[in-house]
Amino acid sequence: MILVYDGVKLLDVAGPAEVFGEANRLGADYEIVLVSPTGADVTSSIGIRIAVDAAATEPAPDTFLVAGADIYPRTPVPRDLTEATGSLAGRAGRIASICTGAFVLGAAGLLDGKRATTHWKVAQELASRCRASHVDPDAIYVRDGTTYTSAGVTAGIDLALALVEEDHGPDLTREVARAMVVYLQRSGGQSQFSAPLQGPPPRSPALRRITDLITANPGGDYSLAELAKHLSVSPRHLTRLFREELSITPARYVEMIRFDMAKALLDQGHTATQTANLAGFPNYESMRRVFVRKLSLSPAAYQRRFSTAHRAQPNKP
Repeated sequence: MILVYDGVKLLDVAGPAEVFGEANRLGADYEIVLVSPTGADVTSSIGIRIAVDAAATEPAPDTFLVAGADIYPRTPVPRDLTEATGSLAGRAGRIASICTGAFVLGAAGLLDGKRATTHWKVAQELASRCRASHVDPDAIYVRDGTTYTSAGVTAGIDLALALVEEDHGPDLTREVARAMVVYLQRSGGQSQFSAPLQGPPPRSPALRRITDLITANPGGDYSLAELAKHLSVSPRHLTRLFREELSITPARYVEMIRFDMAKALLDQGHTATQTANLAGFPNYESMRRVFVRKLSLSPAAYQRRFSTAHRAQPNKP
């Protein structure tokens, strides 16, 4: 069952629905039902009308999905939508949101105490609204118990594939992915698709050269003195450039890039020790300290519990 409403992203609805429909062609038995708070048809974000099967008072669904829309990261979620969501979620076997549908789950109190994700552009806004939730801005999708949230737009397809795999195993799911010409499991997180994830690039061409250098090769020698030499400026001047344009020190910027790369490498299945080396950390312990400070988790625990796809558990270093 998919909850839709005026302004909903069409692909947030059609992408997962196509996954379940393709699974049915291969032997699954999903009933795809579209509901709205009142049962009235809705208009998508691009003006296409979506015919609705029923109101949100239907019998309890096994799986309940809330599609996303551009409007609710900018405005409060209306009461009728949160009430419909809470009612259906309370009767469902598992609940999920696609993209900014996480804002609807959050407004209904369904993300409290849970790990979640959404489109990287609005992850900070979701975190500010759902302070009782831990929002991961880089995950393709996140499962916390029977609650699932996905990243932006096409990540709803990744999430739907994961749900099909949970129900019917990897063989059928692989055939669904092949038929749809998509990856069964995407490597890495949203950062690989979202170059501006860490914010806008520096305005200064000189500082842009430094940030590009770090991003291209996180494992380089990026002491403050070495970075300053690249621009023939003093370490103090370089620090001032970073603070003025990026509100961060050079050392913290290097750490941030290495941390993002480490998460992507862990998602790809590298061991924690390999990841520390490839991401440019001096050693595993230095990487572990960053993970604990940022996520309250060790790298091995992050990989074991919050990988963005079903993977074999990694070996600890």
